[in-house]
Amino acid sequence: MRILLDECVNAGVCQAFPGHAVKTVAQTGWRSTEDGPLLILAQEQFDVFVTIDRSLEHQQNLKTLNLGFVVVRVQSNEITSYLHLFAQLNEAAESVSPGQVIHVG
Repeated sequence: MRILLDECVNAGVCQAFPGHAVKTVAQTGWRSTEDGPLLILAQEQFDVFVTIDRSLEHQQNLKTLNLGFVVVRVQSNEITSYLHLFAQLNEAAESVSPGQVIHVG
């Protein structure tokens, strides 16, 4: 599975997805790309988009995209805020369908 971490997600979250190809928005060279164009690009190369942006699903029509979405709720963007959610994040990424949003945390 190919997973893209939004630039607002701590890069250390890559470790939550063993056995999967994970990249950050910065690694793809898409940093500072607006959400709409970013998601269009992402659906061509990735299966899942992970973000902490809770407003994304209200601002974009995610159901039309060939990409699953995992929205993480954490108290801060420090990696320690994510650690207890690693198993849930991996499970969500493995089970999300295109156009679906799964909330974790």
